[in-house]
Amino acid sequence: MILGTTQSIRPSVFLYPLGVWILMAVLAVVNGAFREIAIIPRTGEYVGHVVSTVLLIVAILAVSGLYFSNTPIEYTRVELLLVGVGWTVLTVGFEFLVGHVEGTPVSETVAQYDVLAGRVWILVPLTLLVAPLLFGWVVAR
Repeated sequence: MILGTTQSIRPSVFLYPLGVWILMAVLAVVNGAFREIAIIPRTGEYVGHVVSTVLLIVAILAVSGLYFSNTPIEYTRVELLLVGVGWTVLTVGFEFLVGHVEGTPVSETVAQYDVLAGRVWILVPLTLLVAPLLFGWVVAR
């Protein structure tokens, strides 16, 4: 159901992926609450973040896989790439917005992306970036 032969961009095909991103954002908030309530008290801060990140990546891959394997829309590779870029930009923007509203310093939010400090959060936006291409183009072939 994916892959038209043309590489033109049709703005209308981005509405459903926006809805999918909203679902993933809700799952991310639930995942964060689960991390704080159930995982971190049992494993500690660092392991809790790693476990939570892995759980969120699995959820993102599951939702993306379900959407792209069931959509009747035939996406071009360019459209799939743009969906991934959109999901990534929305997620990073949402994270910084929530941080701002909660009063979290920007430096603390940026620190979540520091892989040299052992942070694994960067895997979430990278997963969002590649999931549409993975499921919409590679797997659908």
